Amino acid sequence: MKFMVIGLGSMGKRRVRCLQALGHRDIIGCDIRTERRDEAARLYGIPATDGLDQVSTVDALIISVPPDRHLDFMKMAVKHNKPAFVEASVVIDGLEDLNREALGKNVLLAPSCTLRFHPAIKDIKRIVQGGNYGKFTNFSYHSGQYLPDWHPWEKVTDYYVSQKDTGGGREIVPFELTWLVDILGCPEKVSGFYGRTMDVGADIDDTYALSLKFKQGFGTLLVDVASRFAVRSLVLNMERAQIVWRWDEATVHVYESDNQRWIEYKQKEASAHAGYNKNIIEDMYIEEMSAFITAVQGKGKFPSTLADDIEVLKLLYRAENRA
Repeated sequence: MKFMVIGLGSMGKRRVRCLQALGHRDIIGCDIRTERRDEAARLYGIPATDGLDQVSTVDALIISVPPDRHLDFMKMAVKHNKPAFVEASVVIDGLEDLNREALGKNVLLAPSCTLRFHPAIKDIKRIVQGGNYGKFTNFSYHSGQYLPDWHPWEKVTDYYVSQKDTGGGREIVPFELTWLVDILGCPEKVSGFYGRTMDVGADIDDTYALSLKFKQGFGTLLVDVASRFAVRSLVLNMERAQIVWRWDEATVHVYESDNQRWIEYKQKEASAHAGYNKNIIEDMYIEEMSAFITAVQGKGKFPSTLADDIEVLKLLYRAENRA
């Protein structure tokens, strides 16, 4: 298969690495910035262009541009009947019309759902949906990072996370909701607060505190890019169990009330790419890309659809409107 990776920033380069890790070598990079094209050629040995004239020659597109440009490139993919993987979104404008068009033309649009491939989150899903501990009752989840740590090699103001609509804090809300909704279902009601609490290098909302009401329980979601130590921390209660997970422990802890004991689900050792937080493991990105390729080949379905993505983004917008 032949791929075009559009956008050769941090995520675009990661997707090139994923493709190569899966044994794919026929990759074209595309970026308007000369230094990024040169870097991709030097690091990964791929040709790179500043135009899209070779779109018709590839089998699939990887769209790794800033979120406010996703729609333009997804429209191009549908126009050329090319299956496309697109990075996590945070802008809903135009997506519903595009989804109808893509479905009508049977063009695959696969929105990123990276954390659904995280080994701990896969364990949590099996535990919650396995039926051994009754229904879920409530959860508290904190996803916190420090925005300047995302790209230490450049200023926050040099890329999209410094803009209001695509700010780092705002972006992570649907990024986390995607896996929570997959496990627990879509909440019936959502409300919350959001705003700026400190200087993270850009005039953006750095903290979102959401309350979620599900058909069978409740949840609180705190997302911020003001945490000086990166954390993902979950406490999820069920009728006969409690699940506790911190991403820096590589272990899901489950308290079984019937047996009055703790059991552990340990994840295999995995590594992060140089320069990234050690808990941002490459394996989940590689597995995600493998799932996309499998879907392109008609051998399986990608686990998330554009319709799913739209419903998650609606939750973000509803929370903001009710804050």
